[in-house]
Order: sequence, then structure tokens, then C-alpha cells
Amino acid sequence: MTALFGHRYRLLERLASGGMGDVWRASDEQLGRTVAVKRLRAEYLADDVARRRFRAEARTAAALMHPNIARVYDYGEQEDLAYLVLELVGGEPLSELLRRSGRLGVETTLELVAQVARGLHAAHSAGVVHRDVKPGNLLLDADGTVKITDFGIALNPAGGRLTETGTIMGTVQYLSPEQADGRSAGPASDLYALGVVAYECLSGRVPFDAETPVAVAVMHVHEEPAPLPSSVPEAVRALVGQLLSKDPLERPLSAAQVAERAEAIRRSLIELRRARATPPPAVSAYRAKCPAVVAGVGFLLLGTLLGGSLTAGSPDGADTEETDASVSPTETPVTPEHTKQPPTTPARPHYDAAGSSVTITTTKLHTEPNPGSTTTRALGSDNKV
Repeated sequence: MTALFGHRYRLLERLASGGMGDVWRASDEQLGRTVAVKRLRAEYLADDVARRRFRAEARTAAALMHPNIARVYDYGEQEDLAYLVLELVGGEPLSELLRRSGRLGVETTLELVAQVARGLHAAHSAGVVHRDVKPGNLLLDADGTVKITDFGIALNPAGGRLTETGTIMGTVQYLSPEQADGRSAGPASDLYALGVVAYECLSGRVPFDAETPVAVAVMHVHEEPAPLPSSVPEAVRALVGQLLSKDPLERPLSAAQVAERAEAIRRSLIELRRARATPPPAVSAYRAKCPAVVAGVGFLLLGTLLGGSLTAGSPDGADTEETDASVSPTETPVTPEHTKQPPTTPARPHYDAAGSSVTITTTKLHTEPNPGSTTTRALGSDNKV
């Protein structure tokens, strides 16, 4: 049986390996729960800067409480050991999903962008710049929640400078132009990286790639990405294009604004898709009333034929009259002159304003709206992470 970390955490399974440490599934023996343990690699244990950076990651992430940021539970450090205990996200990193699927749908991408932006807004509000937003650091929980993780190279004013001036930190494919140019990173740098993630989700590739990291960095500074697929709506293209602006001042004002725009575009696309799935009202009413219309037309034809046969028996074309046995003998007889009425002309079928019933009327007869009529309704559908 493996030894316990900090007298309570037992390693069970290696989940991933990063630049400075390995992540393990572990058991918290005291609380009886499964957690993730990030352990600093042995080759960095003697590196004071690496230890300080690892410690800063623990303090930075522990200070951020947000549903879209992986929680930090504990931190421990000994002479031959340094470890960080985090919330175990029961899903997979976005990088694995993209590797398996190639690219994501537009609505799914917008939902992911909105969630990551909300988590980044919480970090930026606390003065923390992540500096390494990429698919490998975005964990997808089983319930569709996106969690930002790995604040190992985050810029935290309260934590002091842990890198030398001019040192480029981050993954080059997601590096902002200002970082590639040797300038300081800020909240807008995280938004640029989020734009790269969105571009990759929609197209299946990063906007810039080359044989060497330096070449990729130069592309971020001087080149424009290839257009997104034509299937991507214009509003989504505009959002991703603004996130990928070379000038940080031309990007959205905040991560909160990005979240709001992404969610608004997603809602509009869902409403449009549902509207297209619903037949137009006139067609819907026609489909619902086809049986009633056929019955009405049949009744109309029958009435016309019967009316024609009755008038044919009168030599002078006058209406034929029948004696009503229910008339009282004391009533004054009605003369034929009083009974003459214009020929009954069946009216056309009439739809009410809501298209929900059919009324057949004549000059002598009026029927109320059909209480047994029906309507049709089409329901839309939705999807998510």
C-alpha cells in the first residue's frame, strides 16, 4: 500500500503529467472523499523558484472561489515533497475532447466560452491573470461545467514576481501578441488566449502553428488567422475576431462582457433554430383543420344539390313549403307571401382569428365555433457540453 501524503492522502492513479508536476487521483482518508493531488516533480524540489511558484499557485487558486475554477483544498510541503490538493473534476480536459472530436458545434463552443469567461472574470477581479489559458487547462465536468485549472504561472500582484524580466511564460500556440513581443500580460492577454481556444473549437485547428515556437510567436504578432468555416454565424465570427485583435485595447473590455455576448448569441441561435423547426401559423392551422375543411366542403355540396332538387319541383320557381305539424291551430295561418325568402346561399368556410375553428354559415343558420377542433405545436430542441 502506498504511503500517505500529509498523513491523509493516498495516491491511486496517475491522471496527467505537466511541466512541473504530475496529477494523481487520490483518496482523502480523513474525509473519505476522492481528490486530485498535484505533486511537484523530484527534479524541481531543490529549485527554490519552482517551489515558490508551486506555493504561489496554491495560494492564488485557494483565494478564488467560483464555480468555473477548480477549488484548492490543501497544500503541503516537506524537504523531499511538495503537493497541492484540488477538487477532482469527474470529466476530461477540453484538449482530449478536441483530439477525439476534431471540433465542436457553435452553440457548444459559445457555452464553453461563456463559462470560461465567467471564471476568468472572477480571477481578474481578484487581480490574478492566468497567463496559460488553453484546452489542457480547461476541465469539462460530467454535468457540463467547465473548470479552469493550473494557476502555476499566474500573475498575482500579491505573490511577487516569480519570472525574470523578458521571460515568456505560457504555451506558444495560445500566447497573446503582447506576451510574444516581450510585454507584460494583463487580463486582455487571457481574453486573447480564450479567442484562440474558441477558434480551435470552431475550426479544429489553432490559428497559428509552425515548426518552431519562435515562428509561432512571430505569427501572433504580425499575421492574421485564416477565416473560420462558412458555417460559423457572423455574430460568432465577430466575437472571436475581436478576441484575437492584435491590440489589447481593441479586445472586449472585460471577461464579463465576453460571457454576456457569448450567452446572448447562443440564445439567439437557439431561438432561431426553434423558429425554423416550427411550421408557419397558416400552414399549422391548415394541417390541423384539413378534416374539418373537407367535411365542410362536403356539407356545402350536399346542401346545394338538395336545394336544387327542391326548387326544380315548382312550376314558377317559387320556394316549396311544408306544413309544420307543431303549429298550434289557434295561430294565424301564415300566407305563402310571408314565407318567401331569398334562396339560401351557403357561405364559404370561415377561419377564426386564431385559426382554431371552422364555421359554416347560411342566411338562416349559424353554428358556434367547433369545440372539438385541434391545433398543432412544434417544440424546439437544445444541446450543451
